[in-house]
Amino acid sequence: MGRNRSWGTLGSGRTSTPGHQSGPLTRRRAVSQLYRRYLLLFSISASDPSLRSGTQAPDIHLGEPARGTGCVRGKQTSIRVQDCGRGEGARAASRELRREKAQEQPRESWVHPQPYPAPQPLPLHPETQPCPACRSSPPGRLLLRPALPGHPFLLPIMAVYRLCVTTGPYLRAGTLDNISVTLVGTCGESPKQRLDRMGRDFAPGSVQKYKVRCTAELGELLLLRVHKERYAFFRKDSWYCSRICVTEPDGTVSHFPCYQWIEGYCTVELRPGTARTICQDSLPLLLDHRTRELRARQECYRWKIYAPGFPCMVDVNSFQEMESDKKFALTKTTTCVDQGDSSGNRYLPGFPMKIDIPSLMYMEPNVRYSATKTISLLFNAIPASLGMKLRGLLDRKGSWKKLDDMQNIFWCHKTFTTKYVTEHWCEDHFFGYQYLNGVNPVMLHCISSLPSKLPVTNDMVAPLLGQDTCLQTELERGNIFLADYWILAEAPTHCLNGRQQYVAAPLCLLWLSPQGALVPLAIQLSQTPGPDSPIFLPTDSEWDWLLAKTWVRNSEFLVHENNTHFLCTHLLCEAFAMATLRQLPLCHPIYKLLLPHTRYTLQVNTIARATLLNPEGLVDQVTSIGRQGLIYLMSTGLAHFTYTNFCLPDSLRARGVLAIPNYHYRDDGLKIWAAIESFVSEIVGYYYPSDASVQQDSELQAWTGEIFAQAFLGRESSGFPSRLCTPGEMVKFLTAIIFNCSAQHAAVNSGQHDFGAWMPNAPSSMRQPPPQTKGTTTLKTYLDTLPEVNISCNNLLLFWLVSQEPKDQRPLGTYPDEHFTEEAPRRSIAAFQSRLAQISRDIQERNQGLALPYTYLDPPLIENSVSI
Repeated sequence: MGRNRSWGTLGSGRTSTPGHQSGPLTRRRAVSQLYRRYLLLFSISASDPSLRSGTQAPDIHLGEPARGTGCVRGKQTSIRVQDCGRGEGARAASRELRREKAQEQPRESWVHPQPYPAPQPLPLHPETQPCPACRSSPPGRLLLRPALPGHPFLLPIMAVYRLCVTTGPYLRAGTLDNISVTLVGTCGESPKQRLDRMGRDFAPGSVQKYKVRCTAELGELLLLRVHKERYAFFRKDSWYCSRICVTEPDGTVSHFPCYQWIEGYCTVELRPGTARTICQDSLPLLLDHRTRELRARQECYRWKIYAPGFPCMVDVNSFQEMESDKKFALTKTTTCVDQGDSSGNRYLPGFPMKIDIPSLMYMEPNVRYSATKTISLLFNAIPASLGMKLRGLLDRKGSWKKLDDMQNIFWCHKTFTTKYVTEHWCEDHFFGYQYLNGVNPVMLHCISSLPSKLPVTNDMVAPLLGQDTCLQTELERGNIFLADYWILAEAPTHCLNGRQQYVAAPLCLLWLSPQGALVPLAIQLSQTPGPDSPIFLPTDSEWDWLLAKTWVRNSEFLVHENNTHFLCTHLLCEAFAMATLRQLPLCHPIYKLLLPHTRYTLQVNTIARATLLNPEGLVDQVTSIGRQGLIYLMSTGLAHFTYTNFCLPDSLRARGVLAIPNYHYRDDGLKIWAAIESFVSEIVGYYYPSDASVQQDSELQAWTGEIFAQAFLGRESSGFPSRLCTPGEMVKFLTAIIFNCSAQHAAVNSGQHDFGAWMPNAPSSMRQPPPQTKGTTTLKTYLDTLPEVNISCNNLLLFWLVSQEPKDQRPLGTYPDEHFTEEAPRRSIAAFQSRLAQISRDIQERNQGLALPYTYLDPPLIENSVSI
């Protein structure tokens, strides 16, 4: 027998009839009488056509008053109907009349009811007439059969609503708290009904059915209130409610998606799953519900400024204040970049950096990692970190003795790609290949003339170009490309292990050969040409040329990690998630569309700030620019980031790289972009049929404006929209957001361990300044320039963690939470999944013929959101 299974007192009063002793009803007798009353109700309904047709019975008051929420006398209302025009005295008189009749009527007449006389037409009070709009009984009135001779009890005509409640299949998703519901319709609301049945209620993964009985049909269902309250002496616990399906008396099924954790003792109001914009809601009750939902979200999810020039982020302190039931303002913009070392910023055993513990303690349950993902992340991190610690690698300072020793860092975590990189890292062809299909495939620009800051002559590169062409010819043909790391020219440097580190801002010139290979032509390690900034060439000595390429790879690491990866995916996607939570209610179609692509983004970014970006975090432990350099790079990068950079087709076109062969990132990315665009176009076309429907959606415009203000800091020159005016503009913006939250993040994140496990291919710091003359580099000076042993190991630990997506994954196009309940968007989702499946088959077929397969944009390997 489960909790809350008491029979209660079915008969709480005393009866006094001739020939019977007064006393409380026994349980068996009460059940028997209840059964006979239902038989009596059936006989009444069969003999009286007015009851079968829903005709209103006289206004006889019995039971609890209801709350009017919709259609009352043809008007919308949300006031509570107290007593339907009657006072407490009338109810007392009615109870006294029934008591007197019960004393006069023999008890045997209850057991053997006499046939009813023919029903007589009864006059209806004006206030009891059905609503002219929906022909349903007014709220607050109970549909009752009048008392007839020999039958003193008044029997309500019941409307039964059947509920199917689904609890999520997650660890600790169930609850022991009392769960009650209230159904709210256009013609009234049901009594508050506790959901209670035999056995355990609301166990993880359970699907349980309940009934809610009302005295009259409620009309169209508008809201479903879920009440979570204390049960006995048990502590409050969380409950993950997936969805509730309600079958109305006429067989209509209404789906109420929830898919959220409900904590504490509270009431949550759910709307039917049909997506609606604010323009489609006219009832004050529903408009008020939208306002209250967004106000609550804005109190929970508040903006915070991390550093000047940064996209704004979530204020984790707001979650702590919600836990403490504190009051706070809707917005809070405190700057935390100079907060210093807090008392919670400390080292943990086995980890080489300080961790900001307090910021990880309070996370709102609907954005935090699941237990499965948290445990998986720890199992990825702890063994690798402790393994290095036990082998003494995390504490070993000084240079590497030889290059081969670096293969032993992750001897148990090798992949096909890591082996390939180890074998080919020093080859020019592989150096150029990484600009196309490495972890930072967005740096190349096709140029038609050389910039003045890179004075490369034809004589310098003639040995590589050959006799049949020249530099100017290749420029005109569009075969010359430039990777410019100008952003590093003013970056501050940092000290590691007590030694000063260095950074370069190189210019790398590349050539697309007739064989279709992209190879480096010349490298200048500064933005200012001169005698102290030589131009390194493939014809130079082996160690000079290798050192120059390694400096470029170090610059690649810094720009990729800070800007391409963390800024343009993590931080911007956090701003998209925040704006979606703050400005779009759950019933909004764009909220339903974007929510799967915001999953875990706030949590992973909070982890990153607590472990990487905090003072003495991993960025301060492994990079040559440190935390202050990171802040500089990101703020400078955002100041130059444009809408063109954000949209893949526009970016490829602007960089002039649409014709480069073997550019798998481009080919796969464009296919995925087209699939997302087609999917988004169908969703937008279904809910926004005209320009006016876009322009008049105030919630959509507030969402767009908040992204423009908080993510791009209101910078007009960025080209990002501050307002959407047409469905076409919506489609492009939403496609870009979904692509960057999923495919783009996979492209720049998933291969970090593959391409960085061999440390010289992605050094995080350089211990010697860039060479100012040629002919001075040897193996020893090369090893002395690379990061020290402990720095290399710490950096590879980071690569390993971010490249291993923890469990609880949801690949692109996978939507197990059914937020859309209409048939049209469900068909669009199925078509989207079909297109992604075809793209995956094409990629796998192509990869069979490649020496190094490109898998990072294979849809099953793309996470729906930024979650690691």
